Amino acid sequence: MHEYDIALKTFLRSGREALLAITSFAVDRWHNVELPEVRNLRLDLLGEAADGRLIHIELQSAHDADMALRMMEYCAAIYRKFGRFPEQLVLYVGEKPLRMKGSLSGSHFSFNCRIVDIRELDGDRLLESDQIGDNVIAVLARISDQRTVVKRILTRIASTEPGERSTALKGFTMLAGLRHLEEVIEQEANQMPLLDDIMDNKVLGREFKRGLAQGQEQGREQGREQGLHDGEMAVMLRQIERRFGSVPSSLKIRLDRMSRAEVEAVALRLLDARTLEDLLD
Repeated sequence: MHEYDIALKTFLRSGREALLAITSFAVDRWHNVELPEVRNLRLDLLGEAADGRLIHIELQSAHDADMALRMMEYCAAIYRKFGRFPEQLVLYVGEKPLRMKGSLSGSHFSFNCRIVDIRELDGDRLLESDQIGDNVIAVLARISDQRTVVKRILTRIASTEPGERSTALKGFTMLAGLRHLEEVIEQEANQMPLLDDIMDNKVLGREFKRGLAQGQEQGREQGREQGLHDGEMAVMLRQIERRFGSVPSSLKIRLDRMSRAEVEAVALRLLDARTLEDLLD
């Protein structure tokens, strides 16, 4: 499991405004559920409202071409266990533009689930919340000044109880790693006297630095994936140009939005395609 998953699930559970903003759903209690199936399905978040409605949330930091299929499998498994269909939501927290589809359809079948980019949330609204979970999630939402938001979140963390403070700070560094803000956090944290007990403590300081390192590794991993994708795209575009001539900008945009698996599929079709239309069928 990604480290950011753990941190984000914790803050979504402890907050209020972020969950309401993306789901309009007031969770009365959370279920910790492994669903017995042909393969073991572990849900990210499954909440239940006071009226018995279920809300299922999956967290996603990268494009998954099979996301709708996964959500359909989760939906069936939840119904089998609880006898109720859940409302479903994929919460996308990645940096690249959202391009996943939340629907599947056939001649006598259709399935839909919501996919929400966390940047659709108003970061200022989350910063005004009295819940630390909402405040921390603001770093992933729609914000105008990253350093100012980091400073406000750190100030809020510094005002919490010592035990909660260290946990919140570590989780914050995990999530901020998705936006490459580790150095900003370290710079601002070092200027806050109320965080000195964490920064100077041998155990807690080590944990904080470990959180920074894990956030940086998360960023490097995303960078490696992006580098591989860009390299494959460059090679394929040269092959298409050699085969069919100049590549239209609309086609370049369409290819750029594809996952690595989709790019590989197009590359295979390039061997037999007679026209650009054949290539994208």
